Amino acid sequence: MSSHPNFLTQVQRMFAKAADFTDHPKGLLRQINICNSVYKIEFPLVCDDGSIKVIKAWRAEHSHHKLPTKGGIRFAMSVNEDEVAALATLMTYKCAIVNVPFGGAKGGIQINPKDFSEAELERITRRYTYELFSKNFIGPGVDVPAPDYGSGAREMAWIVDTYRSLTDDPLTAQACVTGKPIAQGGVRGRTEATGRGVYYGIRECVSFADEMDRRGMTTGIEGKTTVIQGLGNVGYHAAKYMQEGGAILVGLAEHDGAIYNPEGLDIEAVVAHRKASGSILDFPGATNVETSAEALELPCDILIPAALEGVITAENAPRIKAKIVAEAANGPVTADADAILLKRGVLIIPDVFLNAGGVTVSYFEWLKNLSHVRFGRMSKRFEQASNERIVRALANSMNIDIPAEEMLALTAGADEVDLVNSGLEETMATSYQEIREIALNKGTDLRTAAFVNAINKVAVAYAEMGIFP
Repeated sequence: MSSHPNFLTQVQRMFAKAADFTDHPKGLLRQINICNSVYKIEFPLVCDDGSIKVIKAWRAEHSHHKLPTKGGIRFAMSVNEDEVAALATLMTYKCAIVNVPFGGAKGGIQINPKDFSEAELERITRRYTYELFSKNFIGPGVDVPAPDYGSGAREMAWIVDTYRSLTDDPLTAQACVTGKPIAQGGVRGRTEATGRGVYYGIRECVSFADEMDRRGMTTGIEGKTTVIQGLGNVGYHAAKYMQEGGAILVGLAEHDGAIYNPEGLDIEAVVAHRKASGSILDFPGATNVETSAEALELPCDILIPAALEGVITAENAPRIKAKIVAEAANGPVTADADAILLKRGVLIIPDVFLNAGGVTVSYFEWLKNLSHVRFGRMSKRFEQASNERIVRALANSMNIDIPAEEMLALTAGADEVDLVNSGLEETMATSYQEIREIALNKGTDLRTAAFVNAINKVAVAYAEMGIFP
């Protein structure tokens, strides 16, 4: 049995540390800290072979200071009530930090998706949706789920279809869940949003010379050696954008081991190798590393844990060689490990900020569903015409002839994915600057500053509701 506190206790310890940097009443801090509602569900599944299994599931709504609440649905055997409550708690703070007007929620179904057929998974998902609907735990203005570990766009399509059949307000039904397929009301850019947000957050962090100077590093992504643990959706896209930004991927880790090459690894070649062989191991030119945990200790500038929580503990924290730990996963660094890394001068970019790209773009999808208008639909042609007039005027004044293909590239108006990515970039950059300013003013680390930021924003919301002075 693990000797370190569970995930919920870890989150509460981080909250308590940050609360000491605020002057809010203790009663208000207790209210912000607690998880308001947890719904535990058990229902029977008739399997394809006629046997019956009992499925356990949960939905936690941490805070209703903003509505709807928002958070993913995890399909995993590790799901339990404490984990769901902890993740819902983090979602509240995450939304506040990136200025997304949601309360935090999280759901989970205690299954291994690989043990069930597609038809069985559909029955599980639809029944779970029905149970949430029957207790008012889902709805565009109530609680809006999204994909998480083990679930994806397919499951979100089943949820919205089930919800639509139950609700008496079909006009807004699409907004009951995000992360849907494009044809079902999804938004372009959602799939890669969390990994892209990780890249934007790291890029903003390493742009400050004072932080880099303290660690003997130059500013910018270019040339930074990087190790990434976890090549799921988040890890893959973080690796892709880091590599495109000029980082050198020296280590990549999966559940069955890791690979290392100090000269660099090409992410697309590694993915192709995994598809062909079933594993990232034995990639040409790379050295195999026996376990994923060992990869965390490889020499690098930036370590990006993008798998599950609790992978960096008090036991292995002294052996971490990275100068920056960028938390793409939820809770990859325990509270004890956090203290050890900070004492050693490691810069930790906290999960509660860094992996908020998913909920940020989910917010954009929710807005799209409520407005029933694709982003860019009303402005793209106008922008293109305006840009073309400007470019032609400049070209004529300089007596330059611009080919049609080049003119089109220069004058193109913003489409949906352009606007989504632009909004995500703006969100991650400005949110990091807010956290950094608090850290400097309070003389504390980025995680504590992020929690202080969140606590203050939630406290303001309660004050505006007239619940607390």
